[in-house]
Amino acid sequence: MKFKGTIEINQSIELVTQLFADPKNLKHYQDGFVKKELISGRQGEKGAVSKMYYQYGKRQMELVETIMANHLPNVFEAHYHHKHMDNTYKCFFTALGPNKTRYDIEVEYTRINWVMPKMMAILFPGMYRKQGQKWMQNFKEFVEKQEKT
Repeated sequence: MKFKGTIEINQSIELVTQLFADPKNLKHYQDGFVKKELISGRQGEKGAVSKMYYQYGKRQMELVETIMANHLPNVFEAHYHHKHMDNTYKCFFTALGPNKTRYDIEVEYTRINWVMPKMMAILFPGMYRKQGQKWMQNFKEFVEKQEKT
């Protein structure tokens, strides 16, 4: 299953990608985010592996992130592994002006091996897209609250 998303952010590409690259900011736009721990490699660089923790009510979730490419301020690509699914997440940033940036994502779920997520992907594929779009909107709102560079 694949989907794409796009949003325009009223800030410079430099500020947008600086805030995007800092894992301390994840809590501001990813619902349920608790923490990110570097397991190996250098933070933010190709090959870096981190464990990401989320809390949704009483339910906890752990993901392993492997950075596949980091060519910010233009492109970031990572692979995410969960015991029930794998996906790749590609981000593209394009300057549309001195204080306007387009943020595009391409997400591909390459493995879903648990009954509930698989059924949700088949019956309600828009649910996954909506989550990605929600995090993009949250990111936009977070970034636009920052002082202009």
